[in-house]
Amino acid sequence: MATISRAQLLHHPSAYFSRLPHSHSSFSINFRRRKFSVTPPLLCSSSSSSSSSASTNPSIVGDLLNYLNESWTQFHATAEAKRQLIAAGFHLLNENDEWDLRPGGRYFFTRNMSCLVAFAVGEKYIVGNGFHVIAAHTDSPCLKLKPKSASSKSNYLMLNVQTYGGGLWHTWFDRDLSVAGRVIVRASDGSFLHKLVKVKRPLLRVPTLAIHLNRTVNTDGFKPNLETHLVPLLATKPEEAFPESKEKSSSSPKAAHHPLLMQILSDELCCDVDDIVNIELNICDIQPSCLGGANNEFIFSGRLDNLASSYCALRALVDSCGSPGDLSSEHAIRMIALFDNEEVGSDSYQGAGAPTMFQAMRRIAGSLANSYAGESAFDRAIRQSFLVSADMAHGVHPNFMDKHEEHHRPEMHKGLVIKHNANQRYATSGVTAFLFKEVAKMHNLPTQEFVVRNDMGCGSTIGPILASGVGIRTVDCGIAQLSMHSVREVCGKEDIDIAYKHFKAFYQTFSSIDRKLIVD
Repeated sequence: MATISRAQLLHHPSAYFSRLPHSHSSFSINFRRRKFSVTPPLLCSSSSSSSSSASTNPSIVGDLLNYLNESWTQFHATAEAKRQLIAAGFHLLNENDEWDLRPGGRYFFTRNMSCLVAFAVGEKYIVGNGFHVIAAHTDSPCLKLKPKSASSKSNYLMLNVQTYGGGLWHTWFDRDLSVAGRVIVRASDGSFLHKLVKVKRPLLRVPTLAIHLNRTVNTDGFKPNLETHLVPLLATKPEEAFPESKEKSSSSPKAAHHPLLMQILSDELCCDVDDIVNIELNICDIQPSCLGGANNEFIFSGRLDNLASSYCALRALVDSCGSPGDLSSEHAIRMIALFDNEEVGSDSYQGAGAPTMFQAMRRIAGSLANSYAGESAFDRAIRQSFLVSADMAHGVHPNFMDKHEEHHRPEMHKGLVIKHNANQRYATSGVTAFLFKEVAKMHNLPTQEFVVRNDMGCGSTIGPILASGVGIRTVDCGIAQLSMHSVREVCGKEDIDIAYKHFKAFYQTFSSIDRKLIVD
């Protein structure tokens, strides 16, 4: 059942309680520890669904909004996924420990608290059976604090930032911003703890220059220098108000960052400033994710690329094995892999370029093999495996239709977009596209096709990285969206539920489809 977070109610109550229909079934809102019963806003259900169809195919849109509002950073997205998996009965594994896995079991592990792999073993699994995987990523283009962020200009306290990924940086100006991420804190026993932090009030601002001082901005374009112009304001209070900072060594985080910022973080974490030994923070837009459009048909949010895909995959896995008997006839292993650092090439310890997923597959196959002494179980399992690389897709922009190839213009509300590229910027092949579309066909779900124009460059995904990493069949797909890599993006509400149903159907029916096709 969908819930609305306290932050959503505080920031945009009118968005959820205005223009409500007169009759709806009741639903529950968690507000601190009390529960209130109110009529559900349109964000929690599809306006086109009847009450009978809604009961059998509930919308996940309200839950996605909650997930987005919790997941300001890749760390928070992973932590929230971890919470939901534990609540669903998945067992947390440690990569440092020996794994003892069983058919019918559900498991997961995290890496760097920004990468997560979860899987459910079919009860009819036998050695050499394949993996059915949906992979996505938890990171989005953003600004990140530099190791030495403290800066002062014209009596302003400012924060030095780095650009992360290929963001539309002009959209970050004149937004209500704050900080979120992780902090390493020294405990009373001398150990060090990893803690997440999120300052939920507007803390920062990157102001634009008045048009009176930049008369040609509307004709020549807004072209900020990303080193000198994209520096957020923190306060006007002079640094001298915190003389204790001058007593710190140059290697101390208290010297590298404004004492005012460190005090705010310590208040959020309920610890002493001196106990904070390191910080890793993103700059975040604080405006909550919400529904928009005249018919509430759009989702307006930051980080849709690629948290929308991540959440649809997470829910599909959880819901495909949530009831007794869901895995009773499954021969394969259902899996999701959520990686960090896709926006910067995936070459990291927690990115898709690392062997995280394939090491996990090898360990899973080995643990389930028990005393099996036959020819390589893992290599045979990979031959029977299938990967869905899920990343948001470029929907056709009504004001820039010529940017799309004439016959491949993905639209909102028309289903998942299957991405093709002859130069292998996407990993889709004729065979993998057919198999994935057959899943949709069996469940009456729409799909679309996308190729980039020949006179334009093509982006890429984690699909080719993973497909070539070990030779796994792969299809690239995504939900159509606009404003990709903006601080505020938009996608269609109906496409979220279509993607969720498609992913869930993939887990439930792919085995039966795959065995009908013989290639080689």
